[in-house]
Amino acid sequence: MKALLKNLGPGLLFASMAIGTSHLVLSTKAGAQYGWIMVIPIILANIFKYPFFEFGVRYTSVTDKTLIEGYLDRGKGYLWFYALITLVTTFTILAALYTVTSGLFINLFKISKISISTVALGLFIFISGLLIIGKYRFLEISLKFVVGILFIALIGTTVLVMAQGQVAVTDGFEPTPIFNETGILFLIGLMGWMPTTVEASSWVSLWSLEKWKTQEKPTLRESLQEFNIGYFLTALLAIFFMVIGWFTLYGTHTELSNNAVSFADQVVQLFTTHIGSWAYIFIAVSAFATMFSTCMTAHDAVARVSLDIIELLSPPKKFKKSKMNFAIAIVLLATVNYIVISFFGANMGNLVALATFVSFVVAPIIGYMNLKNVTSEDIDPKLRPGYKLKTLAYLGILFLSLFSIYYFWIIIV
Repeated sequence: MKALLKNLGPGLLFASMAIGTSHLVLSTKAGAQYGWIMVIPIILANIFKYPFFEFGVRYTSVTDKTLIEGYLDRGKGYLWFYALITLVTTFTILAALYTVTSGLFINLFKISKISISTVALGLFIFISGLLIIGKYRFLEISLKFVVGILFIALIGTTVLVMAQGQVAVTDGFEPTPIFNETGILFLIGLMGWMPTTVEASSWVSLWSLEKWKTQEKPTLRESLQEFNIGYFLTALLAIFFMVIGWFTLYGTHTELSNNAVSFADQVVQLFTTHIGSWAYIFIAVSAFATMFSTCMTAHDAVARVSLDIIELLSPPKKFKKSKMNFAIAIVLLATVNYIVISFFGANMGNLVALATFVSFVVAPIIGYMNLKNVTSEDIDPKLRPGYKLKTLAYLGILFLSLFSIYYFWIIIV
């Protein structure tokens, strides 16, 4: 147990990063619009995506290389493809996360006269400063407290909501159909970011290498145990958020807004109406902490991934990762995504839809790339994933591919 607590870090950061838009926004919306049945796609997405994230931890633990380096070893085409995906997500993921967080901030402090873009600018400056000054060590230590408090708070909230019972169904209510165009698009968005994007598997490998710079490297078994704790937490919390949306909104004809400020108000109100006004500050702060920690981890990760890609694609000795380059990457990402937010305004729906679409479509491809890494000659056959895990990976690739094909069929027809 002592060794496990010592190794807590990359898996915890993964949990903090994942418990954001996919949980607070999409899981809550899933329960509110479609009811308990949405627990099925949430569980399926977590199960079928698990191997792809596990492969990232396994590959780095065994080889001391990031997944991104592994892509280059498989062929430069692999790396260029991942670079293209990173470029697209750079302009969507952070902007979507900061938009939701800004909406929660405006709602929490009742400052409706200030625009989303202005609040986002303040968050970009503040978080960029924390990441540049505090670096990985600060990120890890602070999120150990945030995730722990958040988990306890959400368990308490879920219990209180369930104790109050499900909200009364409105007269004439008819269940929202799932298998029409709107429903399928929502499923794709939900599973695209549940528990998070598959390309984020390389983020965990980068955090692992960063942590090992300051402490003794754990064994493969210890690394997998630490990651599994974080992964299990993300899956469990997704179900909690879905249950909350189901118990408080399903059957009331209430639609959650795509406007970040309105959505934030709806989320806080649905908790307080069901539990009591006394819970307002508790709920609002918890929701904001959820998104704030997600912004920090995602911002840090995208910067590290971008630098890793640039270094690997640059001529030898022409570019090296450094503290200065990391600071530049953090500031550049903040600037670019601030421009994106200014363009989209408070309409986070378009941002989230674009980000989740890209993530879902490329998920089976990234999953296959990760499978190629862990079954390559880089890893001793004894340390490669077993038959069951590889079978689950193939099933995951098939599952995600069929949904992507069905999506394109809907669009064309």
